[in-house]
Amino acid sequence: MKIRLTAVLAILVLMSSCVSSKKYGELESKNADLQRKNRSINDELETFRGSNQKMEKELAGLKTDFETVTTERNQLMDKLTALQKNYESLEKSYDALEQNSSAAIAENSRQNRELLAQLDEKEAALIQEKNRLEKLEKDLAIRSQRIDELESVIAAKDAKMNALKNAVSNALTNFEGKGLSVEQRDGKVYVSMENKLLFDSGSWAVNSEGRKAVQQLGTVLAQNPDIAVLIEGHTDNVPYGGSGQLKDNWDLSTKRATSIVQILRENSKIDPQSLTAAGRGEYAPVASNDSEAGKAKNRRIEVILTPKLDEITRLLNEAN
Repeated sequence: MKIRLTAVLAILVLMSSCVSSKKYGELESKNADLQRKNRSINDELETFRGSNQKMEKELAGLKTDFETVTTERNQLMDKLTALQKNYESLEKSYDALEQNSSAAIAENSRQNRELLAQLDEKEAALIQEKNRLEKLEKDLAIRSQRIDELESVIAAKDAKMNALKNAVSNALTNFEGKGLSVEQRDGKVYVSMENKLLFDSGSWAVNSEGRKAVQQLGTVLAQNPDIAVLIEGHTDNVPYGGSGQLKDNWDLSTKRATSIVQILRENSKIDPQSLTAAGRGEYAPVASNDSEAGKAKNRRIEVILTPKLDEITRLLNEAN
C-alpha cells in the first residue's frame, strides 16, 4: 500500500510541471483524501489486529473450556453409568423385597405384638413402682416428722442438762477447790468428788463436809425427777489394806458409792428408782497412778446425771 502511494506521489511531482495549477490543486486534494483513507485503513488494520489477538485469546479460552466441559461430560457419563447400574441393582432388590413382603409384614406384625406385650408389662411395673414410691414418700414424711420431734426432744434434753449442770455448779460453789468439779459432756453431767472431800483413808463413811456437798447435790436432783443418777466409786491402784467385810478396792469403791446413795435417799423427793450405785475399783483411772497427785484424782466418786430417754426411745420405736 505504501509503495503505491509513493508511486502516485512521484507521478504527481513529474506531472506538476506539466499541469496547470488547477489540476495541481485537484491532485493535492486527491492526495489528501488518499492519505486520510490510508490513515483510516491503517487504523482499521490496527483495530483488526487487536480484535484478532482478542479473538485468539478467546479461542484459547474456548478451547480450555471445551476441554473442561469434555472432562466434566466424561465424568457425568461415568456417574450416569454408575447410577444406571445402581438403579438396576435397586430394581432387583425391590423385586426381591416385593416378593418377600408378605413374610416381612407377618414378621413385623409378630414383633409389634411382642413389643406391645412388653410395653404392657413395663407399664404395669411402672404403676407398681409408682405406688411403692408414693408409699415411701409418705413413710419418709412421717419419719421426717418424727425425726424433727426427736431433734426437738434431744435439743430440749440438752438444754435441760445444761441448766442442770449450771444448777449443780451453783449449788456446790462452796466446795470448789476442794476436789469437786462439774462438767457436761456427751449429753451428760459429771459431778466428780475426790475422796479427800468425802472419806477418810480406807473408810466408806462420809465425813461431815462431804455429807453437806452430797445433800446440796440431792436438793438439785430432787428438782429434776426425770434424771437418772449413777454413782460410781473409784480407787487408785494401791491394794485395799483393811480387814473385815471388805476384800479389795472393788468392794471399797462399791461401798463408798452405796454410802452416797444412802445420803441421797434421805431426801424423800428423790425417787430411789432413779439411783444406781456401782463400784469401778482402780479400773477407770482419770490420771496416772505413778504420782500422789494422780492417785488423789483417781480416788473419787463420780455422780453421772443422764436424762431419762423414755420419750426418745418411744420416738425411735415409732420411727422403726
